Amino acid sequence: MEQFLAELGLIDAGSVSFNKPLAEFTTWKIGGPADVLIIPETEEQLVAVVRLLHKHGLQWTNLGRGSNLLISDKGIRGVVLQLGEGFDYARFDGTFVHAGAAYSLIKLSVLTAREGLTGLEFAGGIPASVGGAVYMNAGAHGSDVSRIFKSADIVLETGELVRFDAEQMEFSYRHSCLHERQGIVVRAVFELGQGDRKEITATTSAYKQRRLLTQPLTLACAGSVFRNPPNDFAARLIEASGLKGLRQGGAEISTLHANFIVNTGQATAEDVLTLMATIKSTVQQNFGIELVAEVYVVGER
Repeated sequence: MEQFLAELGLIDAGSVSFNKPLAEFTTWKIGGPADVLIIPETEEQLVAVVRLLHKHGLQWTNLGRGSNLLISDKGIRGVVLQLGEGFDYARFDGTFVHAGAAYSLIKLSVLTAREGLTGLEFAGGIPASVGGAVYMNAGAHGSDVSRIFKSADIVLETGELVRFDAEQMEFSYRHSCLHERQGIVVRAVFELGQGDRKEITATTSAYKQRRLLTQPLTLACAGSVFRNPPNDFAARLIEASGLKGLRQGGAEISTLHANFIVNTGQATAEDVLTLMATIKSTVQQNFGIELVAEVYVVGER
C-alpha cells in the first residue's frame, strides 16, 4: 500500500481522502471510514487509478450512490472508488439515451419522460446511480434494466476499458456478470421507445407516488433488504412472521414495509445485521424459506 500511495501522488487521480467516514455516502447513513477514498472525475483518471491498483495487486471497492449497501461499522480497508461529477451526465440520440454511471436513475426516468421516451417508467423511485442499476439489473413494476439495455463501457480490474452488450452482461434477477467479474461501469446506453409524453409522465409519477405511500422513504434506508423468493414476496413473509416494528438499537423493521429496515437516527451496521439475521431465521422457521439478502454488506467485521 505504501508504494501504491507513493505512486498515486505522481498521477492525476482526482480527489484523494484518507480515513474518510462513509456514512454520508450511503442512503442508510451507516458506515465506518475508508482507508483511502479516491474520486476520479474523468475516464482517464479512473483508468490510471485502476491500473495502478492492479499493478500493486490491491483490491478495491466501488461505491456508487450508496443505496442497496451496508458498510460495516469498522469501515472498509484499502481503497474505495467513487465516480465524480464528470460521470454525472445524460444525453439523447433519437431513442438512445447515453448516461454517465454517476447519473441518478430517478433523474433519468424523469428526463426521458419529458422527452416522450418510454421504457424507464419503472425507475421513477429507485434511488440508484446508472452504474449501480446496471450492476444490479435494478427493476420494479415488472420491468428492469435488462429490457432497455443496449451497452455499457466498463473498466475491468486490470484497467482495460471494454464495451459489453446485453448478452455479455448476463443479466438475471438483480444480477449481472459484474457480480463475478470485478469492474466499474463508466457509462451506459439504453434504447427506449417513442410514446406519449403525458402518458409516460403520468405512469412515472404514479409509480413514484406508490413508492412514497408504501415505502418508508422519508427515513434513511437502503431499499428492499431481501430478494423476493420465487412466487412470493419477502415483505409478506416478514410481516406474516410478526416482525414489523421490531427494533434493535437504532434500526427498525419498517412498520410501513416489512422488507425495509430503517435507521431511526443512530443505527449501526451491527444493529441492521442483527435484524437481518432475526428475519432470516424466523422466516426459515415459519415457512421453510431461506431469504437471500438483496443488500450488499461490505467492510471489516
